[in-house]
Amino acid sequence: MASPLDPHAAIVTEAGGLDATLTTADGTPLKRALARASRKSRWRAFLLVLPLLAFIVITFVVPIGQMLHRSVYNDGFAANMPQISGWFAETEPGTVPDDAAFAALSADLQAAAEARTIGIVGTRINYEMPGTRSLFTSTGRKVRGGVEPPYREALLEIDGKWGEPELWASMRNSSTAYTGSFYLASLDRTRDTNGDIVQVNENRRVYIMLFMRTLWLSALVTVMTFLLGFPIAHLLATLPLRRSNLLMILVLLPFWTSLLVRTTSWMVLLQQQGVVNDLLIWMGAIDESGRLKMMYNQIGSIIAMTHILLPFMILPLYSVMRTINPSYVRAAKSLGATSWTAFRRIYFPQTLPGLGAGALLVFILAVGYYITPALVGGASGQLISNMIAEHMTGTLNWSMAAALAAILLAGVLILYWIYDRLVGIDNLKLG
Repeated sequence: MASPLDPHAAIVTEAGGLDATLTTADGTPLKRALARASRKSRWRAFLLVLPLLAFIVITFVVPIGQMLHRSVYNDGFAANMPQISGWFAETEPGTVPDDAAFAALSADLQAAAEARTIGIVGTRINYEMPGTRSLFTSTGRKVRGGVEPPYREALLEIDGKWGEPELWASMRNSSTAYTGSFYLASLDRTRDTNGDIVQVNENRRVYIMLFMRTLWLSALVTVMTFLLGFPIAHLLATLPLRRSNLLMILVLLPFWTSLLVRTTSWMVLLQQQGVVNDLLIWMGAIDESGRLKMMYNQIGSIIAMTHILLPFMILPLYSVMRTINPSYVRAAKSLGATSWTAFRRIYFPQTLPGLGAGALLVFILAVGYYITPALVGGASGQLISNMIAEHMTGTLNWSMAAALAAILLAGVLILYWIYDRLVGIDNLKLG
């Protein structure tokens, strides 16, 4: 315990006593009044950002949540075929269907046909085993009047496919509303008749190839934009302000033009009878029979995407280069460093925050690009985003589209995490 003569103890006691007696003009203790004012300030700040928070939740968080839910939920079979779904729940994978299973299947097919939901059931199984929707719809029409036992022989007489183990395995995979089969299909995997995870047939392995192509083309476009954008950004940063502003207008000019217009312009330029080939023939670089094929392939996608995404690399680099003091390079040269050494060891490391921001921005945008690969890419230039759009608008397999989009989102988040670990997100500079 402190001594009564301890000056520090006296000050503490004095301060505590003084603080306890301080009040506001209306007699409220000062401590309580300050706490109340702090709460009001926090609530005021919260109310100010509430509209933005609500906008983010409604337009960003909720759609992503719905997408993630859709990727693991599809009750097209389970909700309309309850009896056979119950049989699957009571038996182990690989169990040979008995007459009770066929009786449950017959009853469900009849009920679904009468309720006009047999098409939904067939569509759900068609996602697992392509070509089976017509089997359900045709069988549904034939069993609407009822099926006489023995049920197995009756269904096999209608169509022998009802005895195939692969069909029963597909129905088992679809017998629960929540399933991971869409994620398995996104990775070119499925479950066999015993419930084990195996690769799909070789002619159906498309998604892994599309993911790899998307990552490869996105990385290549990122490198191309860096090689083209770095000198332009350096020129903008070193020119006098009047000239750099004029060149900046040219850099920003593509943003004033529709993306669709820019893409179709490249179609005109790159086609075999287009401007680029005509110019090469006029220069004598190629002859008439050797016209280059730069459309409907990966070359067209790379050229068009590089042009469209180039400003997204230039702007972050320019914003960082503008702040670099040129005296650093001059000092390095005065100490005997060559121009290359001064650039490599002094100038370039200072541009890394802008380079990292530009590369991350370009790569993420390229991964999700849709219009440009769809128009100029052709079969070999399609990306995973085009397959997602096909499932959304063509096959109407929204669960598959959601699973592909979720995997793509996870890949972007992993990339973001790696960037944070290696470079640090605090060093990210966009302007």
